[in-house]
Amino acid sequence: MHDPRKPHLALIKRIPRYVKGTLSIVPHRILDADRASCPNSRRSTSGYCVFLGDNLISRSSKRQTTVSRSGRGRVRAVAHAVAESCWLLRAPCLYCFATIVYCDNVSAVYMTGNPVHHRRTKHIEIDIHFVREKVALGQVRVPHVPSSHQFADIMTKGLHRTVVYRI
Repeated sequence: MHDPRKPHLALIKRIPRYVKGTLSIVPHRILDADRASCPNSRRSTSGYCVFLGDNLISRSSKRQTTVSRSGRGRVRAVAHAVAESCWLLRAPCLYCFATIVYCDNVSAVYMTGNPVHHRRTKHIEIDIHFVREKVALGQVRVPHVPSSHQFADIMTKGLHRTVVYRI
């Protein structure tokens, strides 16, 4: 500003008050992945919604690029959600927050926090390591959410009208 005045100083003094009042607003992401829903390619569809407080700031619904076995589709969805959360958190106003990624798959949630490797999960090792690293650094938390409270279902499958109204 080339000519600051008293009203400008008053506005600058309001910034810390605004920041203090919005510290409780935490970004969170709700994700879902169906299993092999495409009848031709048998690829899964991943969908997510990103909220900052109660406001939707991003959403996506996309078919995964590879065919997934077992719970791999869910783990890939979690890894993709964590990667985008890290990109989103590069905004200066969101540096200090840990993103919460809600997932309705118990095994995917368990694998993100369990450092024990199993032979059966070796094919998704890179995705798991990426998510575990972010969880260990405190940048991401991956709690379980019951399927009945999963808002991201609307992004991955056709739902009955009553379910949509409840969401």
